This record gives sequence, C-alpha cells and structure tokens, in this order.
Amino acid sequence: MSLKPRKVVQVLEGQTIYPPPLWLMRQAGRYLPEYRQTRAIAGSFLDLCYTPDFAVEVTLQPIRRYGFDAAILFSDILVIPDALHRNVRFTEGLGPQMDPLAVEEVGALKGEETLSHLAPVIETVRRLRDELPEETALLGFCGAPWTVATYMIAGKGTPDQAPARLFAYQHPREFGFLLDLLADISADYLVAQIDAGADAVQIFDSWAGILGEQEFAEFAVKPVARMVASVKARRPGAKIIAFAKGAGLLLKDYRQKTGADAIGLDWTVPLAFARELQKDGPVQGNLDPVRVVAGGKSLEDGIDHILQELGNGPLIFNLGHGITPQANPEHVTALVNRVRGSIA
Repeated sequence: MSLKPRKVVQVLEGQTIYPPPLWLMRQAGRYLPEYRQTRAIAGSFLDLCYTPDFAVEVTLQPIRRYGFDAAILFSDILVIPDALHRNVRFTEGLGPQMDPLAVEEVGALKGEETLSHLAPVIETVRRLRDELPEETALLGFCGAPWTVATYMIAGKGTPDQAPARLFAYQHPREFGFLLDLLADISADYLVAQIDAGADAVQIFDSWAGILGEQEFAEFAVKPVARMVASVKARRPGAKIIAFAKGAGLLLKDYRQKTGADAIGLDWTVPLAFARELQKDGPVQGNLDPVRVVAGGKSLEDGIDHILQELGNGPLIFNLGHGITPQANPEHVTALVNRVRGSIA
C-alpha cells in the first residue's frame, strides 16, 4: 500500500487534481542522450526490452530527469507477436518487421508459452516498483488486438493498414480468431503486469483511426472490451486507460463500450468534445507532440489551452501521441514547469 498518494491513480479513480499529474508517451526514448547511450550498449532493440537491467534503467531515466508523476514500462507492443514466434526484428530506417501472417497459419497460433517468453518484462515491472519513488505511479501497457494484428498480417507498418483490412474482409472467421487470441493473451499479460506492481495499464490502439464505423465496433471496440472484462474479472480494482488514436467522434461511447476507466485523446480531438468525454470520467492527453519540438510560445499556448479547457475535471496531462526523437529535452523541462507552475 502506497503511503504517499499517486496522483495518476487518484485521477483514474475520478478525482480532479490541479495542476494535473503528467507523464508523456514514449517519455523514455531517442530524444534523451542517456537513452541513446544505454541503447548503444544494449545491442538490439529487443535485447533492450528483454533485459531487465537495461529496461529498468531506461524507464527510470525520464523520472530522474523530469520527475514525471508516472513511469511507463519500457517495452514494445510487438513483444506479443514476438512471443508467438513471428520473427520480430527492428531494422534501422525500416521500423519493425516480422514474417507476414498467412491465413492458413492463423489456426496454428498458440498462446500457451507467451507469459514464459515475456517473463523478463514482468521482472522489469517488479523491479521498477521497488526502485521508483513511492509517489510515482507505474504504468504497464500492451497493444490493442487490432493494432497488433495489422503488423502481424502485413509484416510491417503500412500507411493505411490495407493488408489487415483486406484480410479481415476476405477471411472474417480467421480474423476473428486472431483478434480473440490476441485479446486473451494480452489480458493475461496485463494481469501479470498488475500482479508485478503496475498501478494501471494502458491499451494502445495506434491504428484505430483508419477504421470505419462498423469496423471500429468489430475490430477495435469489441476486442478491447473483451480484454478489459477479462482483466477486471480477475483484478476488480484494475485501472485501465484505453487509447484509440485517431478515432474522433467514435470516442463518444468508447469508454462505455470498452469498460475502460480513462480514455487517451490524440491531438486532433477538439477540446470542446474532450470536455464532453470528461463528463463521463478521466481523460488523458492531448498536446500535439510537434509543439514540444517547436518549443517557445507554441508550446506554452498548447499547454495553457488544454489546462484551461480540461483542468477543471479529471485530467492526466500527456501528449496526443508519443514524443518524437526530434524533441529538445529542454523543451520537455519547460513543459513540466509550465504544467506544474500553473495557477488554478
């Protein structure tokens, strides 16, 4: 039991705190020189993810530098397909790649060994909880089934995820099996993270925004709802943030249909709409990451606008997507100071 309140957890319980707690998606990463040094020593990106000494270190680096209110486990959403033996690799300049999933391979996918494969990640969570400041929340995460499936089917990221959409239309039974499998494996993974000490978990649906209304309901909402129900059935007190990037107006009832405690908002979500969503519970977001690159008045104006519009309700301040490698670390310092120095 935490002796000091963890503000992120308090907001996830529905409280309004001002100034709001903050953390940044991809807060541990290439924009930090200390990360680049650790990354060079670690070797491959997956070695970095699967070696607790390295993963703990890079998770803690932004906490030491900025004192964020939450640390998020350093890992990757593609450790799940890696655990399913899809030959995941990260190639400089090309991004993540893996063996494309053929329709006849879907039925042979087995999830029984997933958690044993991911044991080093769970060990990282356990060690982080021991090493983090008492007041700092620890967040676990995973990818949403739709987003993970898009990479598995194409074998890489694509601009519009047409390979996965075509697969879903042509092979609905196999695609449904894949989404259910990923949902069940991912729920087990989140429960393991919670048991290891995560205060809350986030589900990243980074490619939700390219889906139509019907597809969003079937491919994004339904699998995440399955995950949330599974996690909460086993860990009733679990706090879950669901981030469906680019979903726009489809976010209107996303919280209610998935059962998530909080919803993450990308930077394209109008703040007037965000206020409506906030009436139903906590929201997280939604500063444009490019403002952090720009710095100066554009950064200050973006921060102030969010605080003015959303600061009177339950808010976790964050970016609308991950911080970019081009971000100046000093601009992040300015962001933290601006948020925390605000006067209600």
